[in-house]
Amino acid sequence: MDSELVIRAQNGDRDAFAALAEASLDRLLSLAQHILGDTQLAEDATQHALVNMWRHLPRLRDAARFEGWSYRLLVNACYSEVRRSRRWMPNMIAPLSFEPVAADDLGPVHDRDELERAFRDLSVDHRAVLVLHHCLGLTLPEIAQSLDIPEGTVRSRLYHAMKKVRAALGVAMPTINARPDAERARS
Repeated sequence: MDSELVIRAQNGDRDAFAALAEASLDRLLSLAQHILGDTQLAEDATQHALVNMWRHLPRLRDAARFEGWSYRLLVNACYSEVRRSRRWMPNMIAPLSFEPVAADDLGPVHDRDELERAFRDLSVDHRAVLVLHHCLGLTLPEIAQSLDIPEGTVRSRLYHAMKKVRAALGVAMPTINARPDAERARS
């Protein structure tokens, strides 16, 4: 993001904020859809995040951190939407296709369904970290800064999210030797 545009928006320039919102909208909406799994909830969360950006932008201390700050506001808005909707049910249904499907083509569909089911079973905390890391490509320190949580918490949530997804898909977690020096010393 252009820091000067952020500074202008912080000073009340509505056109500058409109440009920031327009530049961020698709990215934020996509992120919310991945986290919530429901288009309507994602649109509501994105709208709430944009309103909160406008309200709280003057409090942002470092204009260069606008992007990470916007992620934090969006994830918080996603949490609010989940709390607000009593009967929250992800709406990840793809448009139906009436074309005949060969038996060989059903493998990827089954895999996608299993992945969506596994992802749906994750908590919003785990989904948020997983999406920020794997979909947006943020590093663990960037996620920690964006969500305002310790890096160790990010690492833990990512580990447990991946463990649950892999278990649901029947994929074994890679074993990590926590004490390689001790093992080598015994050999």
